[in-house]
Amino acid sequence: MSQDPDRAVYDLTPTGRIIVLIGVVLASTCYTATILVATTLLPQMQGGLSATQDEIAWVMTFNIIATAVATPMTGWLVERFGRRLTMMACLTGFTFATFMCGASTSLEMLVFWRVMQGGLGAPLVPLSQTLLLDSFPRRQHGFVMSLYGMSNILGPVIGPTLGGYVGEQMGWPWGFYMVLPVSLLAYLLFKYYLPADHADRKPAKLDWIGFLSLSVAIAAAQLVLSRGQRLDWYDSTEIWASTVIAVVAFYVFLSHSLTAKDTFLTLGHFRDRNYAVGCVLVTLYGMLNFAPIVLMPPLLQQHAGFPDSAIGTYVAWRGVGNGLGFFAAMLLQRVDPRVTMIMATLVQTSSGWWIANLSLDVSQTTLAINSLMQGFSVGVFWVPLTVVTFSTLAPEFRAEGSSVFHLLRNLGSSLFISVAVTEIVRTTGANYSRMTELATFYNKAWQLPWVTGAWTFDTLSGFAQLSKEITRQATMIGFTNAFVLYTVLSALAIPLCLLISPPKTKPQPA
Repeated sequence: MSQDPDRAVYDLTPTGRIIVLIGVVLASTCYTATILVATTLLPQMQGGLSATQDEIAWVMTFNIIATAVATPMTGWLVERFGRRLTMMACLTGFTFATFMCGASTSLEMLVFWRVMQGGLGAPLVPLSQTLLLDSFPRRQHGFVMSLYGMSNILGPVIGPTLGGYVGEQMGWPWGFYMVLPVSLLAYLLFKYYLPADHADRKPAKLDWIGFLSLSVAIAAAQLVLSRGQRLDWYDSTEIWASTVIAVVAFYVFLSHSLTAKDTFLTLGHFRDRNYAVGCVLVTLYGMLNFAPIVLMPPLLQQHAGFPDSAIGTYVAWRGVGNGLGFFAAMLLQRVDPRVTMIMATLVQTSSGWWIANLSLDVSQTTLAINSLMQGFSVGVFWVPLTVVTFSTLAPEFRAEGSSVFHLLRNLGSSLFISVAVTEIVRTTGANYSRMTELATFYNKAWQLPWVTGAWTFDTLSGFAQLSKEITRQATMIGFTNAFVLYTVLSALAIPLCLLISPPKTKPQPA
């Protein structure tokens, strides 16, 4: 292990670093792909397991909850068992759970193994980031974070697309089986090339009060975000109960962490300005990263009349933008990270404002350019954000800090998608009611044939077309409001970027 803060923690050869990088990218891509691959397989799983729509939704809900609960454990696992053993054990457990997901013959069995898949695989992403920061010297952190960021983006893009195709051709279990060879390859790379930890490491004790209270708070909060819209939010007793449990449990965690000595998570890390601001920014990043991918396809398919191939192209252009953004971030490593992040945020804000002003007659070219802009901004923003967040945090705290970092990103994503969907549903209903008030015989506009066109009260088909058009326009207003909120949140990141202290570029004496 090296003591120079500008050198790598692990003394690896250049070949060893590249192999660790390949293993990390493979492991992260497998995990991020399986999070969303089930979304494309839900209809097939629902039919194959004879489940209702509400029952099959638990396949996603419990996986998200397990991921959120297990992610903060990364720091303690590393401190207790070491980086190498934790990575290999989690990868082994994740691979076996993925196999069992495909082998499940009942809904209960599938939900159980999705929980195990999310819980065992959750440490892979923050630990992968920690391993890269420890394996490469500080001057190369921007480069490796660019490559690592690509794996985090490619997984959710490739997974559902390839999983849906494989599931359609060979059955839904193969959507899970397809990641097994890649996971096995990553395991072999770690087994033979990942350095062992110090033998004199002192195992840490688990703070059960902090762990259990935080786990209950996160699980209850994710339950509220996942099921709130389906249960009509606070008209449901379940949502009220989950909210109360989340608030009480988080209060117990916070009060315990501020008063006890050896706690599950060290809140003192937030005294580090770069880390604290970085955690706020990554929460905003999580809110904005996958929102367009989740929100736009239903709008384009159901209300704008786009075919599935066009929607796939929309997502693909975002992937192209991601790649260009990460490549640009490599070239901009010598630029002040605050400048790079503000530039990326301006591009993202512009794309949000642009899409908020589009209509349902939007062209595929416009969508492609907008999607490219969104992907580019995400790629450029992620690399300097990651580098500056951990630039002033001691290497021994990186695993714990990275777990909180990625937990906040996931919570931010769940929160914004829930709020956006709620706004779309609420606004659509309100505007539909308002517009139908004008669809009456007493409105003189209906006496003008060049205004009404095919919309008429005289025939059933004309009345149906009118109702469909009102629904389309009311829905579009809801999506417009959601993307206005997207734009505002993106703009809020600009002043936060100015609070970051750029890392020292001058190397420290050896």
